[in-house]
Amino acid sequence: MPRHLLNPMDFSVQELEELMDLAVDIQAKPEKYAHACDGKILATCFYEPSTRTRLSFESAMLRLGGQVLGFSSAASSSAAKGESVADTIRVIGSYADICAMRHPKEGAPLVAALHSPIPVINAGDGGHQHPTQTLADILTIRTLKGRLGNLTIGLCGDLKFGRTVHSLINALSRYDNVKFILISPPELRVPGYILEGLKKKNLAYEEYSSLEDAIPQLDILYMTRVQKERFFNEDDYIRMKDFYILNNEKMKLAKEDMLVMHPLPRVNEISVEVDDDPRAVYFQQARYGMFMRMALILTLLEVEV
Repeated sequence: MPRHLLNPMDFSVQELEELMDLAVDIQAKPEKYAHACDGKILATCFYEPSTRTRLSFESAMLRLGGQVLGFSSAASSSAAKGESVADTIRVIGSYADICAMRHPKEGAPLVAALHSPIPVINAGDGGHQHPTQTLADILTIRTLKGRLGNLTIGLCGDLKFGRTVHSLINALSRYDNVKFILISPPELRVPGYILEGLKKKNLAYEEYSSLEDAIPQLDILYMTRVQKERFFNEDDYIRMKDFYILNNEKMKLAKEDMLVMHPLPRVNEISVEVDDDPRAVYFQQARYGMFMRMALILTLLEVEV
C-alpha cells in the first residue's frame, strides 16, 4: 500500500527531522537531486484556487527531473460533471505516480487516499489541515531559530478556519516547552477540539484579543488572513477582515529576534512596510516550502539518491 501525508501527525518527530535534513541537503546540493524523479509524474488535483501551493509542488517535481499534470479548479475537472473524488483518484492513479490534492471539503484527501493506488498528499482540505505548509513552517523555524522547542509562538487572525494554524499547532505540540499565544477576535477563536488536545497534553496556551498586548513576549508571530471563502455571510467577513494589521509601529513592541511568518497570500494583515524588516521571513518561508515538498515527494516515492 502507498504511504500518504494527510496530517502532520502522519510522520513521527524522527521522520520529520529526517525530512528536514533531506530538504536542507537538497537546498545545498540541487545538482545531486536534479534527476532523482526522471520518468515520474506528479498529478496536482486542485479543486479550489491556489498559487503558491500548486506552483510550489510543480516546481518541486520539475526540479527533481519529474513531470507534472493536473487541474487548477473543480470547474476544469470532471467534478463539474459530478465525478466523485474516489473515482477521480482511481483514474489519476493510472496516469501519475503521486498526487497532491487540494479540496474545499474537509476529509476529501482522506477519501482519495482510501481508494488510491498512488501516494496522496493533502495540499489543504477546507478549514481542516494543510500539512505541507506546516512542513515549510517547521523548516523555517528550525533553520532560523535553530530549534523547534523552547518557543513562545503567537498565532494571529483567523484561528477558526485557518487550516495552516490547526496543522502547525498539531505539529509543534510534540516539542518540549512550546507555548501558544492565540490572538483573535472571539468569533474566530481556535476550535474547541484543538484546545482540548492542548489541555490533554498539558501544553501552555493563552488567548488574547489584542495583538499589541501579546507581541512583546513572542519568539514567533504567525499571521494569517481572514479568509473570505470560509464565510457564509459577507457582512461578517467585512467586519472581521481588518481586525489585525501588523505595521512598523506594532513591530517596535516585539523582540529584536522575533520572526514574522505568514502562509500567504496576504491581503492587508501585514503592511508592506514590514517587508523591509529583517524579522519578516514569509518570503523565505515560501522557498523553504518548495524544498520540503521536494523532500516529501522523494520520501513518499521511496526514491534513494
